[in-house]
Amino acid sequence: MKLLIPVASGLEQITKRQLFSLGYEKAPAENGRIEIEGDWQDIARLNVFLRSGERVLIVLSRFHAVTFDELYEGIYAIPWENWLCADYKILMDGKSVQSTLAAIKVSGGVAKKAIIRRLADKLNLRRATFPETGPRAIVGISVYKDEVTITLDTSGEGLHKRGYRSLAYSAPLKETLAAGLIDSTFYNPERDVEKPFADVFCGSGTLPIEAAMKALNIAPGLHREFDFTAWTCAPKGILELAKEEAKDRENRAAKPVIFASDINPEAISIAKYHAKRAGVDGRIRFSVADATRFTCEQKYGVLLSNPPYGERLSEEKEVRALMQAFGKTFRSLPDWNAYILTSLPDFERYFGKRADKKKKLFNANLVCGFYSYFGKPPKENGEKRKDK
Repeated sequence: MKLLIPVASGLEQITKRQLFSLGYEKAPAENGRIEIEGDWQDIARLNVFLRSGERVLIVLSRFHAVTFDELYEGIYAIPWENWLCADYKILMDGKSVQSTLAAIKVSGGVAKKAIIRRLADKLNLRRATFPETGPRAIVGISVYKDEVTITLDTSGEGLHKRGYRSLAYSAPLKETLAAGLIDSTFYNPERDVEKPFADVFCGSGTLPIEAAMKALNIAPGLHREFDFTAWTCAPKGILELAKEEAKDRENRAAKPVIFASDINPEAISIAKYHAKRAGVDGRIRFSVADATRFTCEQKYGVLLSNPPYGERLSEEKEVRALMQAFGKTFRSLPDWNAYILTSLPDFERYFGKRADKKKKLFNANLVCGFYSYFGKPPKENGEKRKDK
């Protein structure tokens, strides 16, 4: 089967490296999606192991369409009876970019009618509607320059929903984005066991928790379920095999050095609770602290944070002052690497230093800059500066 993995813009190469580490060498990326070849066991593995991919989709068909009739015919031609049963709860999801079929909600209605008619015809059913009391099946319609791609979503809930983050806190990072940011840094706990990781604006704890999961090699999908397991077309037991592999890969003996702090005691309380749910409590050193007073005895380290953005003008002034003070704090750690995700305009000006590298990313539909500052590489392990 052809499988598609949607990826947040800017994280394609990071996700490809994750795929390569799992044994998938051929993974071309285009328009924010990575395509690979795979079978049902690969579907289970990808859902369990991927840290930055958003979903795992099965490509059912690709065809050209500029009218609703062409769309209907293309979708009716798909052997839905091989994938779905008459009682499945069929949900439609779609988008249209630079295409004649721009009304994606109407297209979804046409598509669902084609699916139901095909199932009724092939299963010899004499009804135009189905009860939809069975398992969920999310059908995707992606129309790009009049080329239609029809997919079946094996994940269900997005892969960012690991299951550990249950308490609300302001402006949290998606777990998949957090994992992608971590993999964009020089934090490599497998190689540099003693190099610390720090997040001094940790909020509800997503970044340090994802860092701890990486250090212990805990698969992000280990403790959740996926839609495909309820389908009759999927072999039984494949998810259990993938989870067994994940448990075998874990490194619970690892002793990462991870600091997580926030000036808000409520945030730290929430972060500790989430860390416990993620199975990494005791692996992160939480504290209520001012980010501008951060110090560390270790000479080399990785600092990664998502500071407050300040979306209102009055707040932005406060954030500017905070970033000025934070920049002075970072300059007191000359051998550390720092990575900052922020939507603050002219961030480098207030931070007091031009970034060695910067990239545009999106966080909650906000355009952000991801700024990388490289310290001196440790001589003892031969680390070299390189683009991630």
